[in-house]
Formats: sequence, C-alpha cells, structure tokens
Amino acid sequence: MPRRDRRREIMAAAERLFTSRRYHELTTDDIAAAARVGKGTIYRYFKDKEDLFFQVATSGFDEMCELLNRKVPEGAPFGEQLLSACSEIPRFFERRRQLFRMMQAEDDRMQWCSEAMRDRWTERRKGLVAAVAAILQKGVHEGAVRADVPPELLANFLLGLLRTRGRDLADAPPRLRRDELIVDLFTRGAGRFSGNEVMR
Repeated sequence: MPRRDRRREIMAAAERLFTSRRYHELTTDDIAAAARVGKGTIYRYFKDKEDLFFQVATSGFDEMCELLNRKVPEGAPFGEQLLSACSEIPRFFERRRQLFRMMQAEDDRMQWCSEAMRDRWTERRKGLVAAVAAILQKGVHEGAVRADVPPELLANFLLGLLRTRGRDLADAPPRLRRDELIVDLFTRGAGRFSGNEVMR
C-alpha cells in the first residue's frame, strides 16, 4: 500500500475548504478534519495557518511553470509559443479554480503582511515571470516584440491580462475569451492610434 503524502493531503484539504469559506473563517481544526489528520500533523509540515495558505498559493506558481515547460513547444516559433502559453495558463485557472482564488486572495493579503513574507511571495512568483519572460525574449530575438522594455516587465503585463481573463471573464461571451484575442491585445494593443497621438 503506498505511503500517504500527508503534506499534499493537508494542502489539498485547505484548497477545497477555501471554496466555501474565507481565510479568516477557516481554522486548522477544520483543515485537519478535512485532511483526516490530527491537528498536530499540520504543524509538522507548516509553521501555522498563514504558512499553510502561503505554501498552497505559491504551489500554483510552481505548477504553472511546470505546465509551461511541458506544454509550450520548445523549438517552435515565438507566435506559437505565445499562443500556447496564453492557452495553458487560463486552462490551468479554469481547472484549478479554488487554487486560483487562493492565489488571488494571498496576493491581495500580501499588502498587509510583513516585508519578509512579501519578499518570499515575490521570490516564488519570479519563477513564473521568468518562464513567461523567456518566451517573450524569443520574440525579441525574432523581432516580434519590442526590445526597449525588459521581458520580465512585459511578462507581468501579460500575466495581468491572463489573470483578468481568468477572474473577470468567466461569464463573458466565448469570442471575448479566445486565446487569440489575448495574444492580439498583448501584441498589438487595444487602441487604434499610437501612444503619441493619444497623449496629444
């Protein structure tokens, strides 16, 4: 019989419970009961409830990095890689809606956390930003992406678009949720005029 991965079971229970209750409404007793472990077992793997939620939320960054490594075709041209990333990340958000909600809640909560916790959050998120920036760097080399803006900054803009799609467009008409629309908005923008014309 395979050995139970109690750490993973505790994290999965916290993720499930988060769909029905907010962070401050959940107790470690609730999570222990849902994971079918003793409360002391939680403290064997996590410092406290805050650490548990932090680790669950940041595991989403790791999972998305792994997903991009597996699904984005390595030798493909930039456009194909970008479309693949813009397809896979929203699908992840749809499949793992509870985890996505936890990531959003933790991101919002970071403004009230200690500087050390915010730094840990930023450090864990950097992996995902770097994975998307690597795709955009390929676009720079191919001349499809502007070179005057750091790829990491562009990656943050793109991840913001994808987050908005996952959070705010769940009930939007299918044409507004198309992966190609996100790619088009990111690569060509929303305006009909250049930035200089708009600023006049």
